[in-house]
Amino acid sequence: MSNSLFITKPVQAAPHVDAGEPVHGSLQGEVTLKRTLTARQLVALGVGAVIGAGIFVLSGQAAAAHAGPAIMLSFVIAGIACAFAGLCYAEFAAMLPVSGSAYSYSYATLGEIVAWFIGWNLVLEYLFAASTVAVGWSGYLNSLLHDFGLALPNSLAAAPFDVVNGKLTPTGGYVNLPAVAIIGAISALCYVGIRQSAIVNSVIVAIKLIVIFMFVAFGAKYVDPANWHPFIPENQGPGKFGMEGVVRGAAIVFFAYIGFDAVSTAAGEAKNPQRDMPIGILGSLFFCTIIYIIVAAVLTGMLPYTELGTPKPVATALAAYPSLLWLKTIVSIGAIAGLSSVILVMLMSQPRIFYSMAQDGLLPKMFAKVHPTFQTPHRGTIVVGVVAAVLAGLLPIGFLGDLVSMGTLLAFATVSAGVLILRRTRPDLPRPFRVRAPWLVCPLGVIFCLYLFWQPFAENWHVMISWTVLGFLIYFGYGFRHSRLRKGA
Repeated sequence: MSNSLFITKPVQAAPHVDAGEPVHGSLQGEVTLKRTLTARQLVALGVGAVIGAGIFVLSGQAAAAHAGPAIMLSFVIAGIACAFAGLCYAEFAAMLPVSGSAYSYSYATLGEIVAWFIGWNLVLEYLFAASTVAVGWSGYLNSLLHDFGLALPNSLAAAPFDVVNGKLTPTGGYVNLPAVAIIGAISALCYVGIRQSAIVNSVIVAIKLIVIFMFVAFGAKYVDPANWHPFIPENQGPGKFGMEGVVRGAAIVFFAYIGFDAVSTAAGEAKNPQRDMPIGILGSLFFCTIIYIIVAAVLTGMLPYTELGTPKPVATALAAYPSLLWLKTIVSIGAIAGLSSVILVMLMSQPRIFYSMAQDGLLPKMFAKVHPTFQTPHRGTIVVGVVAAVLAGLLPIGFLGDLVSMGTLLAFATVSAGVLILRRTRPDLPRPFRVRAPWLVCPLGVIFCLYLFWQPFAENWHVMISWTVLGFLIYFGYGFRHSRLRKGA
């Protein structure tokens, strides 16, 4: 029993593939995912997922409640953890250009039950991430509408529940209608095709980068260095300021870095994955980390960190300066566009995780169906869209964000361990991209990610354990009996 639980999927390095690979290319003859994405689109995909909630929503909340001006250091810590994991992702994605991301990598190295556990946490990561960002999107949209006297009533623009001391508490609202609407619209776009989605994403990325550069350029003139002192505020309790608060802040903003994982889920649709996947993963990670640090410096320099704990910290900082009110409206529009691209990438990624798990028999076959015209996992897209809309309409952003970070960190730690394991078990495999000094990089990736995982776990352990138990019930109730690998298919 225990041996069969840890059965590993045979690993074969993928042959070189390109845009000319036939759509009907599998051994079973079913329609497969279409290879259309270039290296530039993969980088844009990563930037689209990374540049969004971290800047427009979470940066201010993490600074106000945990790190102070040292939120810049929190981004550095989170970026270092991601760098170690990102190198490992790049090696796996170039060697195994498939759509399952950390799930597929775990299946090849650590065994089926571990792969299921990671796949289930990727559901937590992407599904809840789409819902989390949709809530932030709703806040910026209603703020923009308020500027024109068109704001929705709070009962239709806020979650009906909040989490207070670990318990759901009614807020008086009915549903977060804008959050539900944006998920529905983007799910329809993802249903049509990844190429169309990638093009839209590239346009949105360009818009939000222009807006961010405008904020930095104009906001830097109003930076008061006095707002950076003390750089690390004195500790006021568990996770509140001091170095402990900086680390807690890193765990919160880690949410922002899940974009390069989203790049790896699109490996099955990359034109030249052996070359383009490392470029997409590491390029988006490096670029976004630099942007985050610069924006955090300007943000905390413009306004005391204690005043940044709002759902729209960038707009809040600009509102403090009458001469920058014109830019506040532009930033709100850019935030709406930026958060839209994050939702787009999340809703593109999750159905592809389901697609890989269903192909292995661990989930029902419906999730492995590909639309005959659009070549997209259309049924999974519908299911993910409906569930994400329900979560976004009913739950608050802080609670969802912590769960996303936890699922992401576990996936990253597993990938880091998997690279080192596969180096020992299958040293013969061709590796178009190789991690240098894996004996150092891989363990550091595991240690950093698990340490950051523990920060929000202390507050949400009951939810995380309940999610894990539910996942294993599904695995033993369905996946274990239908596994194609165990049945010799």
